[in-house]
Amino acid sequence: MEQGDILPAGPSGGRRLTRAEIRARLDARSIGQRGNGTPEADNIAAAVLVPLIERSEGWSVVLTLRSADLADHAGQISLPGGRIDPGDADAPAAALREAEEEIGLARDYVELAGRLDTWFTGTGFEVTPIVGLVRPPPRFVPDPVEVAEVFEVPLDFILDKRNHQLRARELGGQQRFFWAIPYLNRNIWGATAGMLVNLAEALAD
Repeated sequence: MEQGDILPAGPSGGRRLTRAEIRARLDARSIGQRGNGTPEADNIAAAVLVPLIERSEGWSVVLTLRSADLADHAGQISLPGGRIDPGDADAPAAALREAEEEIGLARDYVELAGRLDTWFTGTGFEVTPIVGLVRPPPRFVPDPVEVAEVFEVPLDFILDKRNHQLRARELGGQQRFFWAIPYLNRNIWGATAGMLVNLAEALAD
């Protein structure tokens, strides 16, 4: 994605969703499957937290910029999360654990609100996105090995369909489609952008 493709923040109008409305809209939908992968017996189970943090100016989504030194997805924008470990009770427990490890978000600050569609990646992961409503913590404490930066994007920007871009790229002789949500100087794309598009659909009127 070229720098010229990056869009400025869109307008953020409209009434703020309440916690009850967010939970109700997530509960009202059936869970589907998305992504460029397929359900397989040997898929690696993973979970991510989609943290919606309530600020005085409105809701925002907490995202991370992955460290440039990581072996996988280095320098990409992600939601906090990772593999579901044997010690995790379920996907929500894994998402909360990973968020605490990656960005220092204690689970006491998170109210689980629901989940989004299961995301299958082309690299063999089966990802469960868990939506959490977050009380603002004193500060985020990113793991310096995994996370280069923690930042927020206004939820109004994510909800605005004009900011969702469906792009195509040729990979292995096949054309692959993926979502992108450019925000200021940030390139949000791939599975992370796809999950945020799914969030926007789930919270739409």
